[in-house]
Amino acid sequence: MSWWDDALHRAVAEVVLAGALAGLIGVHVVVRRLSFFTMALTHATFPGIVLASIIGVNIMLGGVVAGGIVAVGVVALTRRRGQDASAATGVLLSAGFALGAALVATQSGFSRDLSSFLVGSILTVGTQDLVVTAVVLVVVAVGLTVGARPLLQIGFDRSGAQAAGLAIGRWDLLLLLTIQVVVVTMVPAVGTILAVSLIVAPAAAARLWSDRLPVVTALSIVFAVGSGLVGLWISSRWNVAAGASISLTATAVLAASWLPARLRTAVVRLPVAPAGRA
Repeated sequence: MSWWDDALHRAVAEVVLAGALAGLIGVHVVVRRLSFFTMALTHATFPGIVLASIIGVNIMLGGVVAGGIVAVGVVALTRRRGQDASAATGVLLSAGFALGAALVATQSGFSRDLSSFLVGSILTVGTQDLVVTAVVLVVVAVGLTVGARPLLQIGFDRSGAQAAGLAIGRWDLLLLLTIQVVVVTMVPAVGTILAVSLIVAPAAAARLWSDRLPVVTALSIVFAVGSGLVGLWISSRWNVAAGASISLTATAVLAASWLPARLRTAVVRLPVAPAGRA
């Protein structure tokens, strides 16, 4: 039996690839404060994935199409004055999940597959899933590297980027579509609902340890991959859902990083006694 014939070995490979992918895009999600949008996107992706499964086409295609529609809508709303994009995104969050649940209800016996879409089924990933994740990882890494300067300029100084003549709307749409592709790619590993935790939590934890973007990116990848491996080990050791274990581990990493950061802040704010006073 070859190495790839073992389901746990394939799961380990998928966790490493998906963790690296989540860590890369998570930095931009945290810097641009897109955590809420990412959560809404996972819900909006759900009906596309369910519909694709029902009609027998690739679920990634269905998820990308559904999420792409949402991404275009959000960008359009943010460019119109008087429109509250956050409110629209919140509505999409609940509406997308409700539509997915309604589609599931129309199929007799299909409900048993619902959990695999929501929380993933990493022990059932195949060679095709691994290849797709690896290809997406390479494409996203190259894309974020090439577009690093304009993406960061827009993220840190939106007004300055606009004054410099950058096409902000196009870059926003590109980033949102990239997030969408990452979310759909991670469905086999952690599902649509739990993908946001693996994307946001490691990057947010890394941001607490450093202000330098290269360091934050490296730490985000390490935290995401580490959360995936530890979560997978917990799943195999105590027979719990792998997606939930990975998500909870990533959350624990964020909590563990938050406490030292708070302690450092408290120490810096301690009052200093005037010189010469006992």
